[in-house]
Amino acid sequence: MSRTSATAAKTARAGQASEKTSEKIDAKLVREIATLLSESDLTEIEVEKGDLRIRVARQSSFVAPAIVHAPAHLPVHAPAPGAHPLAPAAETAAPVIDHADALKSPMVGTVYLRPSPDAKAFIEIGSHVSAGQKVLLVEAMKTFNDIVAHKTGTVTAILVEDAQPVEYDQPLLVIS
Repeated sequence: MSRTSATAAKTARAGQASEKTSEKIDAKLVREIATLLSESDLTEIEVEKGDLRIRVARQSSFVAPAIVHAPAHLPVHAPAPGAHPLAPAAETAAPVIDHADALKSPMVGTVYLRPSPDAKAFIEIGSHVSAGQKVLLVEAMKTFNDIVAHKTGTVTAILVEDAQPVEYDQPLLVIS
């Protein structure tokens, strides 16, 4: 066999292998899967049949919003007279203050400032508390958990409202 015919034979075999691969991949099927993907909330579809495996995926462009926990007692500023109510405020947002003496939530749940809806609050701003004294309740999974003062002192700020959802390690109140 001459060198030219050997090269032609190799090219023919490569062409046959390419045809076999293209026979296995059905472009119509890939388009149908891509259409199915775009019409649904799915981000990926994978189909496997024998030694054929087709995976169609899309990147999600969803960006989760940042969650900012601001103390409940910050004042709300009304727009300046004549300003459009939806126009961005000219002033910057008040910085979130990290309270070194803050009592933080030991769990995720709902905070309660009083033992029952018609009862007096456990504490108020200016109340003197002792270490170990019950100051709040955090309800988690239908269980009310006593939250006790971590030190003796005076309550200088209550950073949550009654029946407010709270996160783990979220500041609840400040004892100085």
